[in-house]
Amino acid sequence: MEILLAGLGASIGAMIRYAITNYGKKHWEWIGKQFSNLPTPTLFINLTGALILGIIFGLGTNVFFYSLVGTGVLGGYTTFSTMNTELVELYKSRNYHGLILYAVTSYLGGVILVFIGFWIGQLCK
Repeated sequence: MEILLAGLGASIGAMIRYAITNYGKKHWEWIGKQFSNLPTPTLFINLTGALILGIIFGLGTNVFFYSLVGTGVLGGYTTFSTMNTELVELYKSRNYHGLILYAVTSYLGGVILVFIGFWIGQLCK
């Protein structure tokens, strides 16, 4: 049952990511240009996913909810592979400032937001 919930959630998360990515490419490009051409849709997706996962973990939800939303929706929503591919693209274009900024913001920001989300979840219990 849990695997079906995770699969259902992943398809929902992937559709949400697709919609946000396409919207972000059309409407958020100016933000990325202000910060060394960062891929803002992926950054937004991964950071919000980290925050939401932290909240879910902090709430201590049951295994079925975690399978559907934590593993499923957020697993399909966030994208580690796209982020790393974009890091390589920044390197190939010799945008070293953007590469470092994107890597630090993604990795460190993700960890910080998971903890913030966890604390929010704990407060809402």
